Amino acid sequence: MASLLQGRLPVHQDLLLMQKGTLMRKVRSKSWKKLRYFRLQDDGMTVWHARQAGGRAKPSFSISDVDTVREGHESELLRNLAEEFPLEQGFTIVFHGRRSNLDLVANSVEEAQIWMQGLQLLVDFVTSMDQQERLDQWLSDWFQHGDKNQDGRMSFGEVQRLLHLMNVEMDQDHAFQLFQRADASQSGTLEGEEFVEFYKSLTQRPEVQELFEKFSSDGQKLTLLEFVDFLQEEQKEGERASDLALELIDCYEPSDSGKLRHVLSMDGFLSYLYSKDGDIFNPTCLPIYQDMTQPLNQYYISSSHNTYLVGDQLCGQSSVEGYIRALKRGCRCVEVDIWDGPSGEPIVYHGHTLTSRIPFKDVVAAIGQYAFQTSDYPVILSLENHCSWEQQEIIARHLTEILGNQLLSTTLDGQLPTQLPSPEELRRKILVKGKKLKTLEEDLEEEEEEPESELEEAELQLEAQMESEPQELSPRSKDKKKVVMCPLLCPPMCCQIMSQAPISKPGFLLFPKQKSKPILCPSLSALVVYLKAVTFYSFTHSREHYRFYETSSFSEAKAKSLIKEAGNEFVLHNTWQLSRVYPSGLRTDSSNYNPQEFWNAGCQMVALNMQTAGLEMDLCDGLFRQNAGSGYVLKPDFLRDAQSSFHPERPISPFKAQTLLIQVISGQQLPKVDKTKEESIVDPLVRVEIFGIRQDTTRQETSYVENNGFNPYWGQTLCFRVLVPELALLRFVVKDYDWKSRNDFIGQYTLPWNCMQQGYRHIHLLSKDGISLHPASIFVHICTREGLEGVES
Repeated sequence: MASLLQGRLPVHQDLLLMQKGTLMRKVRSKSWKKLRYFRLQDDGMTVWHARQAGGRAKPSFSISDVDTVREGHESELLRNLAEEFPLEQGFTIVFHGRRSNLDLVANSVEEAQIWMQGLQLLVDFVTSMDQQERLDQWLSDWFQHGDKNQDGRMSFGEVQRLLHLMNVEMDQDHAFQLFQRADASQSGTLEGEEFVEFYKSLTQRPEVQELFEKFSSDGQKLTLLEFVDFLQEEQKEGERASDLALELIDCYEPSDSGKLRHVLSMDGFLSYLYSKDGDIFNPTCLPIYQDMTQPLNQYYISSSHNTYLVGDQLCGQSSVEGYIRALKRGCRCVEVDIWDGPSGEPIVYHGHTLTSRIPFKDVVAAIGQYAFQTSDYPVILSLENHCSWEQQEIIARHLTEILGNQLLSTTLDGQLPTQLPSPEELRRKILVKGKKLKTLEEDLEEEEEEPESELEEAELQLEAQMESEPQELSPRSKDKKKVVMCPLLCPPMCCQIMSQAPISKPGFLLFPKQKSKPILCPSLSALVVYLKAVTFYSFTHSREHYRFYETSSFSEAKAKSLIKEAGNEFVLHNTWQLSRVYPSGLRTDSSNYNPQEFWNAGCQMVALNMQTAGLEMDLCDGLFRQNAGSGYVLKPDFLRDAQSSFHPERPISPFKAQTLLIQVISGQQLPKVDKTKEESIVDPLVRVEIFGIRQDTTRQETSYVENNGFNPYWGQTLCFRVLVPELALLRFVVKDYDWKSRNDFIGQYTLPWNCMQQGYRHIHLLSKDGISLHPASIFVHICTREGLEGVES
């Protein structure tokens, strides 16, 4: 089956050596380190492993599963084993989605380099593949699965087994006829191109052929004018249809003569429908297409909760990998919980739990390295600081020294701003969100004056703390004056103040206590510029006492309550100040809430447990799929208007309600739910879900097709009414019907309403982890109409 990609695969000495196989040590933990024999298969696209050379091998991974390859020193696990294995001999294979990394240690630096360079060469090749090459690779993968004895050819028995693996239920006689027709060599087996012909016979698309013939006068081709008619009438391309038709023919027509004559064959028509231009997601929404010069509070910002966790909230693993994965998927606000660590080094973990701990400096280094690999727009570090004065100074030093010029430590122009800066102005900058000793105005004024001593800083903060929220103890026995503990001072500073001024404010006594909260270190406070964290009391209090650069955090329960009680006030609050919403502490399993209801109120930083796949992360990925996956999406006009009357629970005019008609036509190459059950074939159905304001949130589904995951046909139309389409997300879910229990998940795709294309479109399905299930798709027809006529409430 190597012949499918023969001539296109890169030729390199490293790949030849990888195909001979290498004995390496697979490392899962400090105690689990076992020798395994790894070999790149002859197809150049899959790696198998065995316990030893010549042993029974099984698939390890496909090259298309690999995101990147890292050197040993970049692996937390391998760094911890540096005394046992030289880091130069180790490397890490990083997979797409949430699949755990694979850490390997070779027997020499040379062997490690061969695998690292060879794998990266293949990963780069896969990344650059066109549509046909991706299909060829998919077929090669299936051939490897079906070719049980690995002799490079498939008998009819192996083909029958493969059909079940591919979700095809077919009469044996009919399957044998197709097999014989494809067996051009009459060898009784299928090789290379013979298998491709057999596959083509399975993938006839009568529904597309019927559509093609509807617009083609001779049933053989679409002339330029016929194709323009199709683009205007069905695809709603409007005035650009004529120019677009020429571009699409030039791009997707396989024959040179067809391109010269400006006609589109059936193969070219199908290629167009299956391409990004025929995708449901509008390609104009893929690059940066929104205005990025508005203040930060005008955008939804992709945000993570307890980013360091890759598991649950009680016993899960803390890892810098959590930050790397979040940043690479476009997350722009990450959370860092910092506590005092051993040897004077701050650590990151979920306090008062059994979660593992990682050095703060490692977290900062990872953020510095990966912050702008996916997006150039600013990253926000949401600091939860639980450290002593001494270790706060270490935090400030690490941030300053490791991040360097990436760290924003003063206003952009040194002047007092009147609004938050824009994502465009903050390109490639990292901002600290956290507590701050003073106002931004005071900071800027004092930059021109003599800096205060640590003692003066401490007294100033103590006064501010006492004025805002004094903590009362028992009154003094004689004069009945209040005795107040200073919860902020570390013992050395407290003793200094007591010795110089036992009572620095009339009526208050200062003294240290064992469980006191340490004072905020001025050097760390100074790094907080535009994102000063403040406590929320009420919307009125915020308007009267807070400034635009101050931001509040809300638990999911508090935010829900505010939306119900004062939805419009919450919307108005979010037009001038940033809000962050975080999951309930009861979600110890790292589950998520529905982020949509908080986006409806204009909340910008709706933080999710990104390590947990599911509906909620599908919605997050769907919203931020637009605008180049930059992590910033401009909010609708009515959520940015300081005089907005919008209430997310009770929306009223002038919103342009729309009717949505979705004809679910067919499915293509749907994957098995359980690949270990060769005989089971899925019974697929399609569910369409809409998420938006409460009145718009609904779902409908088709009936199921029995025993056909390869090319099921539904031909059913679903109808929806949507009052506020600007806030709506559509989620297409394919499920395997099961009358005995819950329907099993097969694949999904989620996108914003505003990024949806009308007409005949393919929806390319994603796994639970958001990884492409290519070539799995569903074929639909989309039509939107103004108003709600003809739709039941």
